[in-house]
Amino acid sequence: MKASKKYHELTTKELTTKQKELRSELFNLRFQLATGQLQNPVSVSQTRRDIARVQTILRERELKAAGE
Repeated sequence: MKASKKYHELTTKELTTKQKELRSELFNLRFQLATGQLQNPVSVSQTRRDIARVQTILRERELKAAGE
C-alpha cells in the first residue's frame, strides 16, 4: 500500500515535525487506553500506521538522496 498523498506533499522538515506530533499523540492515546479513558481504541493502531507512513516516506527520500 502506498503512503497517503497528503504525506508525500509535505517537505522533509514538515514530515519530521509530523512524526514527532504523531509519536506524542500515540503516547497520550496509550496512556488513555491504560487508564480506561479512551473512547476509540482503533485510533491507537491508526496513529501507529500514520507514523509508519511518515517513516517510509522519510526513508524513501533518504535513499533517493544517497543514490544521486
